[in-house]
Amino acid sequence: MGRPDLSSGNMTSAELAGIMYNTIQTKLMPLADDILVYPAHGAGSSCGKNLGPNTFSTMGEQKQTNYALQPQTKEAFIKAVTDGLGTAPKYFAVNAQINMHGYDSLNDVKQKGLTPLSVGAFKKLMQDDVIILDTRHATIFTQGFIPGSIFIGLEGRFAEWAGSLLPFTKSIILVTEKGKEEETIIRLSRVGFDKMQGYLKGGFEAWQNAGEKVDMIIDIEADELAMDIPHDPNLIVVDVRRQTEYADGHIKDAQNLPLSEMTDVIHLSQFEDNQNIYVHCAGGYRRVIAASILKKEGIHNLRNVLGGWAKIKEEKSIKIEKDVSVLN
Repeated sequence: MGRPDLSSGNMTSAELAGIMYNTIQTKLMPLADDILVYPAHGAGSSCGKNLGPNTFSTMGEQKQTNYALQPQTKEAFIKAVTDGLGTAPKYFAVNAQINMHGYDSLNDVKQKGLTPLSVGAFKKLMQDDVIILDTRHATIFTQGFIPGSIFIGLEGRFAEWAGSLLPFTKSIILVTEKGKEEETIIRLSRVGFDKMQGYLKGGFEAWQNAGEKVDMIIDIEADELAMDIPHDPNLIVVDVRRQTEYADGHIKDAQNLPLSEMTDVIHLSQFEDNQNIYVHCAGGYRRVIAASILKKEGIHNLRNVLGGWAKIKEEKSIKIEKDVSVLN
């Protein structure tokens, strides 16, 4: 089930959810159980909640397992589909305007974005107010990248995070794995980006071979974090998971700075030069995006906690808290 809070019209989420309820009862529930169902969005998408990973289903299976198709009153349904929705990604409103007013041809966007840039040409564009977007794998990015780059890897929810964190008004120059240039441009264009100016020919290796400056992010294991916490008074743990994830369990005294809020300079200005910042998320993808943003803002004393929350929970010496008020 999609989320009913994304309309740009005058109807409320509850009113739209009521229309959704009527559609389900009059159009979907009467369908035969063997009718095939194909989802419009996959697991983890912000276009709904509790979206599963399956790529197809049947009406019979959905009638049994989908929370939105269970017998319930309209009032109960409205509450079920509107409770617990996260903030809509910022690109949703941008995409609505693009759909209304039109957009550039994909071929034109690809042609400009697929311009190979020498190291010299890349550096010249860097002098302008551009975004350096690195889409390589997280584990590769942390080992070395062009200073000022923002990491958003193709292996994760790439287009969604790009649309949530990057401005649509700025030009983008790309650093990708060899052969991934076109995929990167197409996936960016799907959420409305059309200002890709080209990609670094030869990738990051060309930059290194030219003797240019590089940056990196230090990786540490969860057990190292456990050892450092009691001995470093300047240690700050930054948890970039969503508020509900944080509330369900977090390191005592950790700061919750959800990745989706890291476009706000006020949030990023809270850190001091003498602080040792340890960044983690649930697994690994979001924390590297967050670390790259912090690096771009001049915050360099960072540690990237490998394994994320899954590994942190295994460390018995780390004190864990829950925020029951948020969960309730």
